[in-house]
Amino acid sequence: MPELMDNKTVFTLLEVSRSIQKTIAERYKSLYWIKAEMNKLNHYSHSGHCYPELLEKKEGKVVAEMRSILWKMDYQRINRQFLEVLGEPLREGITMLFQAGISYDPLYGFSLKIVDIDPTFVLGELEKEKRESIKKLTEEGVFDANKRLPFPLIPKRLAIISVETSKGLSDFFKIINGNPWGYKIECTLFPALLQGDKSISSIIKQLEVIANKLEDFDAVAIIRGGGGDVGLSSYNNYFLSKAIAIFPIPVLTGIGHSTNETVSEMVAYKNAITPSELADFLLQKFHNFAIPVDNALERMLRAVRRNFEEENLKLKHIVSSISWNSKTLLLKDKSELNGLQTHLIRFSRQNIKENQAQLQHLERMLGIVNPIHILKRGFSIVRIDGKSVHKLDQVEIGAELEIQLEDGKVISKVINKESKHGK
Repeated sequence: MPELMDNKTVFTLLEVSRSIQKTIAERYKSLYWIKAEMNKLNHYSHSGHCYPELLEKKEGKVVAEMRSILWKMDYQRINRQFLEVLGEPLREGITMLFQAGISYDPLYGFSLKIVDIDPTFVLGELEKEKRESIKKLTEEGVFDANKRLPFPLIPKRLAIISVETSKGLSDFFKIINGNPWGYKIECTLFPALLQGDKSISSIIKQLEVIANKLEDFDAVAIIRGGGGDVGLSSYNNYFLSKAIAIFPIPVLTGIGHSTNETVSEMVAYKNAITPSELADFLLQKFHNFAIPVDNALERMLRAVRRNFEEENLKLKHIVSSISWNSKTLLLKDKSELNGLQTHLIRFSRQNIKENQAQLQHLERMLGIVNPIHILKRGFSIVRIDGKSVHKLDQVEIGAELEIQLEDGKVISKVINKESKHGK
């Protein structure tokens, strides 16, 4: 009961809580179907109970938040239904339609007691998001942008977005590294979350990291193990699908899923049902290059061997022909050489005689112009400072002249000079 204190009616906290509890119990007597996003499941294995955190978002912002209770027996029943319908257990990060009772407890506060969850609604929400993503990407003209990219002839450098402990990744490496042809693919792992809402930002972040070092890679592969439709819901997200569609090098997906292809798989350059199939796809690219090269090499070797054999036969024929012709030519050439030798001797002797006559004639001509012979005929040579003088303007009054005669020389001094014109 409330107390009177200074003319005021005062309630205790418990009284207020019980009043709220009674009001809510009277007002919300039925079970209600509610749509909300399960942010966290909060399953406690020791008790088996779950305490899901529920959210509602508008334009990416949380507009309502509430705690709920899912008792062990209800959780086990609902979980079996999810496994039968979706192929995956109940998990966080999904928008769901659930039936719950509304209650208030003085100690634990307001909560929703979940008694059932419709797994088919979850499938419907996934399909709705999928259709909306496809529509937006198509309207933007980027839906098949990645598929239009040229694929490298030999994809030797691969950036892989995956979880290091993923079984799908292990299967992929087993096939790639164990291929019997010795093909080598350089793989670089970029770890990321691959399931739940957080996987969207995680994968996009790693795509951004790879985009900053594009020159190091030929293609990108997103690899994970198998799973049901709920586990793949993030791959229908518009932002993740667009990041894959507009990526500047081919993106390959091998996320272990055989039905209901996601939008991310649709926009990727190549979607393999499993990581193992993706590994086979890459090895086939090496085959497509290696087999024609091997065939061409074999054709070249056969052509070289055939050509070598043909040329070897020709060479043997030529050697045989040369051997026979050489013997015939040697006999003929020996006779011709003897005649040529006689002719050369005769020609050389005649040529020597003619050259001797020309030399004697030149000797006589040189004797005529010898300065000694000129001096003997009464001529003399005049020099000044050792240089011969043959013009009057080379002589100055008072200069000493050296006059060369046949039997000696005379030194004289110029006292006058006169030209042939008397000046």
